[in-house]
Amino acid sequence: MAKKVAVLMTDMVEDSEFTTPKDTIVEAGYEVDVISPDGKDVKGKNGGNFEAQASVADANPEDYDALLVPGGFSPDILRGDAEDRPAKFASHFLENDKPVFAICHGPQFLIDTGLLKGRNLTSVKNVKTDLINAGADWEDKSVIVDKNLITSRTPDDFDDFTQAISETLK
Repeated sequence: MAKKVAVLMTDMVEDSEFTTPKDTIVEAGYEVDVISPDGKDVKGKNGGNFEAQASVADANPEDYDALLVPGGFSPDILRGDAEDRPAKFASHFLENDKPVFAICHGPQFLIDTGLLKGRNLTSVKNVKTDLINAGADWEDKSVIVDKNLITSRTPDDFDDFTQAISETLK
């Protein structure tokens, strides 16, 4: 069976926050599937068009070894799902100690899982208060590894973020 990583994202994703970690994941020998709310291709903030392999309703989180949540406006849009399907999908990874990689605004989306209380993480600074209010322990660092949760701030931190992804997927 192939090793696979799900990427949960929708329109207005920050292109590089998908493509750079994706390249690292592929280099580590994993397949990458884009999971979008409706199964439609995803349009990036900077003009990228990314093919989706499944909708969040049709994707089975048990088929994946890890999850990537890139930033941009995508995490906030994912939070608007009336049935909380993206959050339920992401919860599987945190509950089953599978790696979760989230950068920039990505950790903000994870609030909807209800599983951040007591977790140590980082993000872009403008969602710091949201994460603290959800019970997370927020720090201003380039990357934080808290068990299976690996978070990073911005594309400026790609070197540390992708190194942590590589080490986790070994």
